[in-house]
Amino acid sequence: MGFCPFTQEACRRLSDPKRVDLKVKQKRAVLVAVVLPGDQRDLADPLDELRGLAKTAGVKCVAQLVQNRFAPDPRSCVGKGKLEELKLLVEGSEADTILFDNNLSPGQARVLEKELGKVIVDRSELILSIFAEHARTHEAQLQVELAQQLYMRTRLKRLWTHLERTEGATGSTGGPGEQQIEIDRRLVDTRVAELRSRLKELEQRRERQVAQRRSQLTVSLVGYTNAGKSTLMRALTGADVYVADQLFATLDTRTRVWTIPHLGKVLLSDTVGFIRDLPHNLVASFRSTLEEARHCDVLLHVVDASSPSAEQQIRTVNEVLEEIGIDGSQAILVLNKADAVPDRSILDALRANHASAVSVSALERRGFEQLERLVAERLGNGFVELRLTTTAGDGRLFAFLARHGEVLHQEFTAEKAEIHCRLPRRYQMELSRQFPDVQVASDFPADIDAAPATTVGDAADATCDANAAVTELVPVGETPAADPTVEPTPAVAS
Repeated sequence: MGFCPFTQEACRRLSDPKRVDLKVKQKRAVLVAVVLPGDQRDLADPLDELRGLAKTAGVKCVAQLVQNRFAPDPRSCVGKGKLEELKLLVEGSEADTILFDNNLSPGQARVLEKELGKVIVDRSELILSIFAEHARTHEAQLQVELAQQLYMRTRLKRLWTHLERTEGATGSTGGPGEQQIEIDRRLVDTRVAELRSRLKELEQRRERQVAQRRSQLTVSLVGYTNAGKSTLMRALTGADVYVADQLFATLDTRTRVWTIPHLGKVLLSDTVGFIRDLPHNLVASFRSTLEEARHCDVLLHVVDASSPSAEQQIRTVNEVLEEIGIDGSQAILVLNKADAVPDRSILDALRANHASAVSVSALERRGFEQLERLVAERLGNGFVELRLTTTAGDGRLFAFLARHGEVLHQEFTAEKAEIHCRLPRRYQMELSRQFPDVQVASDFPADIDAAPATTVGDAADATCDANAAVTELVPVGETPAADPTVEPTPAVAS
């Protein structure tokens, strides 16, 4: 992650040589977690997620330490006895970095580095470093750098080693005797202002793009990192999107066309994955990237059903969604990786806790029919299809439909135009108000496509009435109930 020219030299001059731009360079680390009451981590293996983060960052885990406490030690996070134990662990494992699964205050990090003589990286810094490595687009790089700068600003004493020096007046950079830290803080503030200004321009451009898509049906994927969103998108759309078994493989919003039977084409967007204790600065920085999810017609919340922490991950995603103004309870819950669930009762429990839940396996491309029916039902309820008759030269009407809806078919005669269009229900009254002379030849739910005799609503009712006939995904090692209408598919462990 690069800095602007006037801060590059400052950061080179000021940074601790063991730490560059907050990126983790060391390869051997001790993992540490302080588990508190009500923690949302997997209590059977509290370091499981940190281990995955470390692997993604290219760090080798050589030892680990876990302490249960009612509250973190205000001085060093871990208690005095555990700190001594950690010293011995670091010496014995020849580690050069200590990764904490907790967020440390600047004071705690300084004490730990002084006591242990090693680089201390907390959870937020580790996540920021991973985001910095994975950012590919210009916007994502700016967003990550903004979060890094805000994180760095409160930690100048820890990151930089020259802070006891003072300098005289140096033009516009400060007055006589001003501590160097104030000069450095102003450099960061200047860069933050520049980044926010550039991101605001990109945000306005993105808002225009999102507004242009509002005439089309849109679906967005959200979920915990590594839940399989990109794999699901590839399976549903056939698009060649990047898929990797690692955390935060996707940072940039990608949109592809998804064709749903009996509905037609919709736009499907994949978004950045969430994680527990995601740095607030990072959430704020990526807010504009999540505009697709805020304005979509249907939200698909993808869950790794095979994870022991699935319920905690669902809560984490809903909390982040709430932070950016999205009601996660309205989403369709997509229980992905159902082929890897070892016990059917796990899927049953998740479905019992969440009404709008459907089991799928993106890897094996199973369960998609039920998912498509649910999405089509949601989209059909929000749109109507109209057949309009108007004068052939009614340019205002065509502009209205282009801005707010979608023209599916049109025929012209010498004096009239017959238009078959799809329109969000919220614009139907506006259409009548602005164009009282336009004749509406027919008005029916926008859930009819190739099969005119069957609406998506009818299909959804049929699905509910015959729900037992829908093929259920069965976890590995179990045999599906006999069904003469369904040819069994062997379960394969992933």
